[in-house]
Amino acid sequence: MKQAERNLREGRLQRTLSLATAAGSAVTAAEIYLEHDRAGFGNRTMWWPVFLGPVGLAAGIAGCSSPRLAHTALPMASAAITANGLQGTYLHIRGIAAKPGGWRMARYNIELGPPLFAPLLMCMVGAAGLLGSVLRREQ
Repeated sequence: MKQAERNLREGRLQRTLSLATAAGSAVTAAEIYLEHDRAGFGNRTMWWPVFLGPVGLAAGIAGCSSPRLAHTALPMASAAITANGLQGTYLHIRGIAAKPGGWRMARYNIELGPPLFAPLLMCMVGAAGLLGSVLRREQ
């Protein structure tokens, strides 16, 4: 336990955040697949976060096992995941606006339209990977 506290104090969390990115990518991609399948994948861009899930999983595992990959593959995959989360937020905002009544019926359309904050979960997963790629490795 002392070593874990020391790593945390010294900002040595590269492996931990790499694994968090891997796990978060897998869980998030599965959840997104289920939600987008329910919507019938009406837009081709709905597949992008589903495909980025395994990419984040692989990059997170690679970043945990190799310091070199933690500085190359992990930030590239994490940047793509973060960018896709931001794109998804924009698309969900646009989707709510396209519902009958748009933002004038915001409470109704936010509850029944595309989930407004769900794409930000992708951003959080990507941010964990980006942060992990710049932190020092655990001892």
